[in-house]
Amino acid sequence: MVKLIKFLENLLNTIMASALAIMVVLVFGNVVLRYFFNSGITWSEEMSRYLFVWLTFLGAIGAYQNKEHLGVDMLVKRLPRKFKKGVLLVSDLLILGILFLILDGSWKMTILNMDSVTPAVGMPLSLVYGTGLLVGVSMAIITIHNMYRIIFNKVTDEELSAINDSEEMIL
Repeated sequence: MVKLIKFLENLLNTIMASALAIMVVLVFGNVVLRYFFNSGITWSEEMSRYLFVWLTFLGAIGAYQNKEHLGVDMLVKRLPRKFKKGVLLVSDLLILGILFLILDGSWKMTILNMDSVTPAVGMPLSLVYGTGLLVGVSMAIITIHNMYRIIFNKVTDEELSAINDSEEMIL
């Protein structure tokens, strides 16, 4: 299981790095072409925009897995272990509810735009709206795994204070 998680994390990082590199090449190349040759790549701006959407959503998955999203845990840190677990379970249930809404909306938009294509690239718009499906399913799996670990006492006291402090990230 640990090897699978590590493989998926490396795959996610590789895809994000590739998307960023392609974006840089497309945007920089288009700037150079416009400045020096008074021409440009017609589809580069559109493709860069869609790569940025994918990069953002994939980054959200990585940040969620590593518990790097912003949060306030002033109260939770002061609670006893039993109450911390309860608060985190309620929090995870709320997260699952929000992820269901994201999945539902993304599914509807993906189906609705199945036959629509982007103007310059000609790529199906369902690929853009499908990012919500990937994010919803991925984060739901992570959340269910976290809930399993909390319920069956497989978490440490440090993990119960789930938020990384900004000072910790600097050091």
